[in-house]
Amino acid sequence: MPEPTAMRAPRAAQSLLLAQGRLAALGWGRPGAPTWLALHGWLDNAASFTRLAPLLADALDVRIVAIDFRGHGHSRHVPAGSDYALWDYCHDVLDVMDELGIEQASLLAHSMGAAVACLLAAALPERVARLTLIDGLGALNTPADESANQLRKGLIAYRRPLSRPPRYPDIERAVAARVAGGVTALDSITATPLVERNTEATADGHVQMRTDTRLLKPSLVRLTPEQVLAQLACIQAPVLLIEGERGILGEREWAGQARQAVNELTRHVLPGGHHLHLEPRGSIAVADKVAAHWRKVAGR
Repeated sequence: MPEPTAMRAPRAAQSLLLAQGRLAALGWGRPGAPTWLALHGWLDNAASFTRLAPLLADALDVRIVAIDFRGHGHSRHVPAGSDYALWDYCHDVLDVMDELGIEQASLLAHSMGAAVACLLAAALPERVARLTLIDGLGALNTPADESANQLRKGLIAYRRPLSRPPRYPDIERAVAARVAGGVTALDSITATPLVERNTEATADGHVQMRTDTRLLKPSLVRLTPEQVLAQLACIQAPVLLIEGERGILGEREWAGQARQAVNELTRHVLPGGHHLHLEPRGSIAVADKVAAHWRKVAGR
């Protein structure tokens, strides 16, 4: 019996440099096809879409360009003294849209990338045609009465010297560290594409993480829950939300409020964890659901 498509070795992607070389990206699909932009989660990179993107490119005849956000993957780190505020990533998306000549984007976004996509769709609704969100909706937030403490934590952390990027004897142990230390659970098969793109060889034969260690510092400022809900209500684009059964949203009170705030939202819950789109079997189910939904919307 032939092996399922998403269980085979992922199809090779085209490597891209965008925004005057500041941002790296991976591309899948037919040149000239309508372009979707894919936005990854915190501490991940464009390889987050290694398994899902080829399936969607074939099913919908689109080209998918997955960006490494600033400080992640192969993209440049921000200069000394700069920050990684959530809204700064909106400029990464807009810079890529401008370079690729995309007036109105279809965004495929996971986790933190979904938060960025929601910010952009709320602030610039004319630039976003549709949102496909994977286990993420709206920004991580802090109640107003905790904002001073959030700023305190951020200021103290930013005054400390930068830690050195983690180093490992080989890629296998780097993958094991990601599996053991991840904020959300994932196995080694799922983690491997992320770790491979996020490491580089050192002169002594080890591997070192590329990620900017400043990304591990607390945010100086976060939006309040009320601000996030108000922004979600401003989204005009249709939203398809794919959640994992073991994901971060579920039936939590905040997740329910966020879903209710969006004007046009279709929700599907599928087997899998927070990275269900990168799980070998989960990626098939996600691709099938996403393709079927947008074909139906388009009347195909």
